[in-house]
Parts: sequence; structure tokens; C-alpha cells
Amino acid sequence: MPKAKGKTQRQKSGYNVNRKRVNRNAQRKAATQIKCSHIRHAWDHATSVRQNLAEMGLAGDPNKAVPLRKRKVKAMEVDTEERPKELVRKPYVLNDLETEASLPEKKGNTPSWDLIDYNHGEDYKAMARDENNYYQDTPKQIRNKINVYKCFYPAEWQDFLNSLRKNKMEVE
Repeated sequence: MPKAKGKTQRQKSGYNVNRKRVNRNAQRKAATQIKCSHIRHAWDHATSVRQNLAEMGLAGDPNKAVPLRKRKVKAMEVDTEERPKELVRKPYVLNDLETEASLPEKKGNTPSWDLIDYNHGEDYKAMARDENNYYQDTPKQIRNKINVYKCFYPAEWQDFLNSLRKNKMEVE
């Protein structure tokens, strides 16, 4: 059986390649990507992870951030040295994260309204055969999606039905 061609050929040196740039790009690609945009923009690659997080006012170790009370007999005065608090130099990161966390959550249990064409009424088989059924849901899947939506969002469901009634009256 023949051998793979690339495995048997000797490695040739690439003299026209800038090895310093290749290594730098390899290190940059191998570095972990920070998904949070607020932290990524404030990150300083010259400092350590602990220092970066301390400057942003974030905790690197949750056990040290919120220490548990240890049941000790009274500590000696020499042992009660507290280390100095790190200075928060980038408080805008913490403020941005708080505002992003305080935004309302998106609703996830909404069926696709293009699928629910109420010209069919409660006929789920007709909805399943409809050309607007892009996800090719079965009649039972459509029924279950509508029932879940009715349970979780009754006010929105009534608004939807009222808008359908208004549209029917305008058409007639």
C-alpha cells in the first residue's frame, strides 16, 4: 500500500516567511477569546488576569470575593492584617454589565406567527399543510406550541385574537 505523499517528503525551510510574525499570529489565535464585549474592550493584555479583573471591579476567585465566616476562637491581633483593597480603575465596565443585566429578558416561548394562519381556525392539520409552515411542524406540534403560548402569555394571546377579529370585520 502506498504511503501518504506529504509524510515522506523532507521538511523544507521557508526562508521567505517572517517567523516572528507567524509566531505572534499563532499566539494571538491560540489566546482565549473574551466573549463579553465590555470586558474585551477594557482588557489590557500587558497585565495579568487577576489585575485586569481587579481594575474592572470584578472577582477572579469567588471564594475570596465573598469569604465565609470561619468559626475560630478569637484571632490574635497580629493575624488580623487586611490586605489593601484594589483600586477600581475601570468602573464603566461594571456599570455597563449592570445595565445589561437589568434589561428585560427576551420571551422565548413564542411560536412563529407566520405559521399560525388563523384563516384555518382551530384546524391544525390545515396549518400543518399550509405553505407558511416553514419548519414543517406536525399538527400536534403546532397545537402544543399554541397551548404553551396560551398558558404563558394569556394577555398577548387575547390581544392576538382581538386583532384577528378586527381584521375579519374590516374585510367583511
